[in-house]
Amino acid sequence: MTRVFVYEYISGSAAEATPDLLAQGRAMRDAMVTDLAAMADVRISCAAPTRELPGLAASGLTLCAPAPGESPYAFVQREALRHDAVWVVAPEFDGILLGLCDSVEPARWLGCSGAAISLAASKQATAEHLAASGIAATQPWRDGDPPGPRNQRWVVKPEHGAGAEETYCYRSFEAAHAARAARMAAGEAVVMERWVDGEALSVSLLCGAGGAGEVEILSINRQQIRVDENGKVHYDGVTLDAIALLSIPGEWIVKMAQRVVSAMPGLAGFVGIDMVWHPRRGPVVIEVNPRVTSAYVGMSALLQRNLAREMLAAHQVATEMLVDGASHDQ
Repeated sequence: MTRVFVYEYISGSAAEATPDLLAQGRAMRDAMVTDLAAMADVRISCAAPTRELPGLAASGLTLCAPAPGESPYAFVQREALRHDAVWVVAPEFDGILLGLCDSVEPARWLGCSGAAISLAASKQATAEHLAASGIAATQPWRDGDPPGPRNQRWVVKPEHGAGAEETYCYRSFEAAHAARAARMAAGEAVVMERWVDGEALSVSLLCGAGGAGEVEILSINRQQIRVDENGKVHYDGVTLDAIALLSIPGEWIVKMAQRVVSAMPGLAGFVGIDMVWHPRRGPVVIEVNPRVTSAYVGMSALLQRNLAREMLAAHQVATEMLVDGASHDQ
C-alpha cells in the first residue's frame, strides 16, 4: 500500500487568495485526489476540510490540517514523514513551492527538483535561460534597452507571479514604463515585456522523474485570456486538447516543448508550459509551470488514462535510482 499526501497550498493553508485562485486550487486538488482514489493500492491523505470533499472522505480519504500556529512548511514536513509520496501544488511566488520542496526529502517528493522550481519561479531568469538555449521566449525589458516600436503593446507583471494576477497590458512603452517604475518604487519585483500577439496556449507534459529527460506531450490547450478596459489581464479558463498534436502547428509546438524540457533539467511529473502562437514567429514561450496546472483537471478523463498512477510509477523508478546512489538535483 502506497501512502500519498496531497497538499494544495491555497485551499490547504487558509492562505489569502482571490476567489478565482481558490477555485482553481480546489479544482486541481480534487482532480488529483480523484485520480489517486481510483487506485486500490493507494491510501490518500489530503489537507482539506471535510465539507469540501464529503464523498471522498466517506470512501476512506484521510483529511488533515496544520496544528494551530504551524507553518505550511512544518506541516508538510511532518506529514511527509508519514507518507511514501508527497504531491504538492503551490504558487512559485515568495519561494512557496521551493520552500515546500525543501521541506520534503527527495525520495518522497512527487514533482520537479528544487533547481528546476527555482529557475521557473523567476520569469526573468527563465526567459534568459531559454534564450541562451536558442528558444524563442519573451524577454524582459531592462533599463537602457531601446523602447521599441511606438505601436507596440507591453505587459507589466510580477517577477514571481501566479497566473494573470496583477498583470496589466499597456498600449505604449511610456505607459508601461511608468507603471513598472511606480510598482518598483513601491517595493514590488516586476518584469516588463513586449506583449506577444497571437493565440494563448498551454502545453501539458508528463516528464520523467529524477531528471531522466523523458517527456510526453499530453495535450495542447487553449487559454481564455482577456484584457479589460483598464488593461487588467484575466485568465478565464482553459480548453483541453484544442490543437491536435499531429497537426502542423501541433508538431511545431511539441518540438518547442521538448526543447524547453531539455534546457531545464529537473522537470518531473506534470508540468505546464505557457506559450503564444504568433502568426509569423510560431510558438513563443511565456513561462514554465513546474507543477500541476489547471489543465490537469479533466486530463485523465480526456486521455482515458490515470495520470496519477503513471506519475507514481515514474516516481518509484526515480526513488529506486536514488536509493542505488544516483544523483538527484534538489
